[in-house]
Amino acid sequence: MNNLGYSKPLFILPFDHRGSFVKGLIGKEESLLTSDDRNYIISQKKIIYNAFKKAIQKKIIKDNAAILIDEEFGDEIIKDANLNGINVILTTEKSGEQEFTFQYPNFEEHIEKYKPAFAKVLIRYNPDQEIASKKRQQKELKRLSDYCHKSGHKFFLEPLIPATVDQLTKAGGNQDEYIKSQRPFLAARAIGELQEAGVEPDVWKLEGTTKKEGYEKIVEAAIRDGRDNVGVVILGGGKEQELVEEWIKIAAKIKGIIGFAVGRTVFWQPLMDLKEGKINQEEAVSRIANNFIHFYDLFISNN
Repeated sequence: MNNLGYSKPLFILPFDHRGSFVKGLIGKEESLLTSDDRNYIISQKKIIYNAFKKAIQKKIIKDNAAILIDEEFGDEIIKDANLNGINVILTTEKSGEQEFTFQYPNFEEHIEKYKPAFAKVLIRYNPDQEIASKKRQQKELKRLSDYCHKSGHKFFLEPLIPATVDQLTKAGGNQDEYIKSQRPFLAARAIGELQEAGVEPDVWKLEGTTKKEGYEKIVEAAIRDGRDNVGVVILGGGKEQELVEEWIKIAAKIKGIIGFAVGRTVFWQPLMDLKEGKINQEEAVSRIANNFIHFYDLFISNN
C-alpha cells in the first residue's frame, strides 16, 4: 500500500451525469439522442465547466479543485482541462446500471487516452445485498484498483448504498430515517468488505449524514490498518441546498474528510432557468460559479 491515498483538500464539481442529465434536460433516453441533442448536452456541460473555471479565477485554489466528467459528452472539456493543469476525475462506469459495468471493456485504453489525475467508479453496493452480486462487483473493482495503482493514476470510488427492503422496514419505511440511522454505518461496513476484497481507493466519495459519529465510523474504516492517507469526500446527491449544507458543516469538522463533490445542487437550477429563458448563459455561468464557491466557503469556515 505504498503511496496509497490522497490527503490534500479536494473540492469537486461533478458533472459526469449522463442518463439523468439527458432525461432531465431533454426528456429522452440517451440511446435516442440525435446529433443536435448530443451537441446541446455537450454545450450545457461546457457551461458548467466554464463556471468551474470562473470559481477558480475568483477564489478556489486550482490545485485543490477538480472536475468529475465523462468521456461521452466531455471529451473537449477533458482535453482543455489537461492543457490548463486542472485536475480531472474521469468516470469509467456505464451510466444507470444497478450492478457495476465498465462503460468500455478496454477501460485501460480510455484512461490512458486522457491520463486523468483520478479514475472513478460509481457502484450501488449494500453490505446486506445478495452475495453473488457483491462478489462480481468486487472482482471488477479490483481490476480497476490494481490497474490504477500500477499505472500511477489515483483511484476514486463512490459506493451508493440504497436501502434493502429490511433496512427500510427497520426505519419505519422512512427514507430520511434510514439515511440518518443506518446508511453511514453501512458505508463503513461496505468500505471494510471492499478493502478485504483487494479494492483500495485513494479517495472514497460517500453520501452525507447529519450524524458526526457516522462520519467518524466512515473515516475510521477508510484509514484502518495503515491506510492513513486515504481521503473521504462527501457528495451532495442532488439533495436540496439546506440539507447538503448541513452535511458539509458537520463533515468539515471531521479529520480525514478532505472535501466534497456537489454537482446538481450547484448547477441544476441555473441550467433549468437558462433553458426556460429566465437567465442568459453568462448569468448561468456566474450563478453556478457562485454556488460552488458557497459550498467551498462553507467547508473552509467549518474546517
